Formats: sequence, C-alpha cells, structure tokens
Amino acid sequence: MISPGPGGAPTLVDRLSALPELSWVPAGELAWLVAHGELRSGPPGAVIGPAHQRIPDLWVIVSGTVAVHIDRGSGPRRVIVWGPGEVTGMLPYSRMTGPPGDNVLEEASEWLSIPDTLFPELIVHCPVFTAHTVHLMLDRARRFNASDLQAEKMAALGKLAAGLAHELNNPASATVRSATLLLQGLRDADRASTRLGEAGLSASERDALERILGQCTDAGSTGVPSALELADREDAIADWLDRHGCDPSDAPALAETAVTLDQLDALAEVLAPGHLPPALRRTAVGCATTALARDIQRAATRIHELVAAVKRFTYMDRLAGPEPVDVAAGLRDTIAVLSSRARTRNAQVVLQVDEGVPPALATGGELNQVWLNLIDNALDAVDAGGRVEIRVGTELDRVVVRVVDDGSGIPPEVLPHVFDPFFTTKAPGEGTGLGLDICRRILRQYRGDLSVESVPGRTEFRVSLRAAEPDGSGAADPA
Repeated sequence: MISPGPGGAPTLVDRLSALPELSWVPAGELAWLVAHGELRSGPPGAVIGPAHQRIPDLWVIVSGTVAVHIDRGSGPRRVIVWGPGEVTGMLPYSRMTGPPGDNVLEEASEWLSIPDTLFPELIVHCPVFTAHTVHLMLDRARRFNASDLQAEKMAALGKLAAGLAHELNNPASATVRSATLLLQGLRDADRASTRLGEAGLSASERDALERILGQCTDAGSTGVPSALELADREDAIADWLDRHGCDPSDAPALAETAVTLDQLDALAEVLAPGHLPPALRRTAVGCATTALARDIQRAATRIHELVAAVKRFTYMDRLAGPEPVDVAAGLRDTIAVLSSRARTRNAQVVLQVDEGVPPALATGGELNQVWLNLIDNALDAVDAGGRVEIRVGTELDRVVVRVVDDGSGIPPEVLPHVFDPFFTTKAPGEGTGLGLDICRRILRQYRGDLSVESVPGRTEFRVSLRAAEPDGSGAADPA
C-alpha cells in the first residue's frame, strides 16, 4: 500500500530546488507545485502506474527511481528509468491513454503527485515548468518509439534466425552425411584401383572402361527417375552382374548413372572374363564417390545461397540511409528466409514482378523488415495448403507492393485496429502487437504508406513507396 509521505511545504521546495534537474525552475513555481500536490512514498517493487491504465497525476520524483517495465511476450524488460528531479506520469497536453508497461519503484522512493484536474491552473501559474514538460513529453515519445523499434527488430531477428537455422540444417546435415560416406568411398576406391591395376588391362580394355566411367560424371544425363523406376533399374543391373560373375551389391551405384545394359554388354565383350569384376567394381565405386561429391557440392551451394540471401536481407555490408533499393530482390531474399516457414504451413508463396519496376528510395534493411513482417503475417493467416501472392508494380510513378493471402480475412471489428500499437490477436508470447505499427512508421520515414483491405478469403496489404530517380533521388509525388 502506497501512503502519503511526510514533509512540509518549505522543506520540500528546498529539496526540489536542490535537484539539478529542477534547479532552474523558479522557486515560485516549485512552491505552487508543492502547495497543490501531495508527497507520496512507496517501497521497492511497488507498481504506481499499471500498464495500459490511465495515470491521473503528474509525478515529480523527489528521491529514488521509477522504471517502466514492458512485457512484449518474453517477460518484463526495463525500458526507461526516471530519477530524482525528473517528471513523469501524466503530462500537460499529453494524449497518453495509459503507459505501455508497469511503472515500478526500483527502490524506496518519494514523488510529488499533482492531479491532472489542476493542469489548467498549472499552465497559468507555472509556465516555465509547463514548457519543460512539453519537451519531456516529446523526448518520452521518442524514447518509447526507439524502444518499440528495437523490440520489433529483435522479433524480426528471431524470425530470421529461426528460419535460417531450419534452412541451414538440411544442407548442413547432408554435407556431413555425404562427407562421411565419401571418406569410406575413397578407401573403397583405393582398394578397387589396386585390384584393377593388378589385373593388367590392355589399352583397348582401358578405353572401354573409361567410356563407362564417363557416364558417372555427366550430371545431366540421368534425369530424375521415380523410386519405382530406380528400383526396377537396380534389379535389372543386379541380375546382369550376377549372370556375369560380378558383385550384385554394386547395382545401386550403377543404377543412378546413365549406364545402360547394352553398354555393359559391350564392355563385357571387350574385357577378358577375369577383368570384368574388378573393372565394374572400380566403376561402381567411382560412380558412388562422384555422386557423393556432387551431393556435397549441391548442399554447400545451398548454404552459400542462404548466407548470401541473409547478407543481402540485412544489408550488413551497406551504409545506413536512404538509397535506391531493388524491391523485388529484397522480396526474393525474404521469401528465401521464410521458405521453411512456408513449407511448415504447406503454403505456396508466389512472387510476380512487372517489367520495368524502378528501385524505391528507402533503406534496404528496414524495408526487408517490412517484407518479413507482412509475409510472415500472411503465412499465419492462411490455412494449410493456402496461397500468398506478392505483386510488385508501379502506379503513378510510385512502387507498389501488394501482399495478398487467401486466409479467412480480418474480422470487421478488428480491421480498424490492426495498425494500433500493442494490438494483437495472437496468443501471449507469439506477437508484440507492434509489427504493423512499426512497418507503417518505417514506410512513412521514406514518404511511403501501408494500407489494408480484407474480406473473407482475401486480405491485401498494400505498400506504396517513392520511386528513385536515376541519380538516386526520390521521384516527385503526384499531387
């Protein structure tokens, strides 16, 4: 329970005047504040202004500290701290309906509380102090906005990290698995080569064998057979190997190449009977190691592409500031980052880009944060097997991006509030309620805008951005 603290008016005026933050406020104005306020005190941990509940008083901190703790789903986090001499709570001219987080005493504290019903008189009798609170209000708005931006950036970073970890896991696992098998395959190749060398093949036999080995290195010759076709091919080759006194276990490796039974027959006619088993063993091992090396190359290429996409997505090698940005490239990188998310939802993401779309004037990293939020929200909205369409075009010399999903739509009673800060329909811990508000704020920095239309089965978020001129400046907005 917070109870009023003791203290006489003269003593309290002296205490306020001694605080550096208030030393320049005229003594007469401090006396008016003390005469019309109430000195209160509270213990550490006391909540003197609960989150989202209207604060009816202006607070002048006399001693101790008051901090705002905001919980955006991952637990309370200290955002702003006020100490002795600082002014907080409800301020004159403020339109604040309630703080975004709890106002908590971090130590035993005292504060002078002045009800907002006295603000009209305060403005008349304390003009210097009132002007000070106006500056404080603007500074407080900037600090909260910066905190909101940081929170949403961290949320975007979490989505990016989760998507990247999932995307990298498959090619990384494939690389490790194939590399392990390749090491064993190289040992087998050494042994097979030794046996083949001991056989002493003639020049014509070596030429025939080289032609078969060449089938392994032709990556585009085999196509992509179905599992049933591959099984039938393995059986046929295994039967052939068995009939010719060779090891049928080499059939799987040969089946994945372009080698045909006719070519094997031709090889059998050229090679001496005793030379065929070691020759085909060396061929099978060579084909297997080549396939493993190709698998490693594909997996490493996929990892390289993902890392490049993330580097482009974050613009980590570019200076901050507006510049001509390739919107379509940013959208492609965002889709790559969210591809695992789309597969989890069994959703189709389609990007359509009109010809001749100019670059937009913005900051690439921040713009990609907008795309990440909009596409991620669209994937949340669709049912399993749903579709998200992203269309890029130009309208009246502006770059326009539409993100359309075929989900159930936004209810009419919710639609007017989707851009409100801290408004979310997601479960606790799954959304900050800041994403769309931050997106709109980012876009407005670059004279862009974000709007939404929604009916059952179709929701469209529309982004409009200034097009960049060839010299890198922004195109003039239409009247």
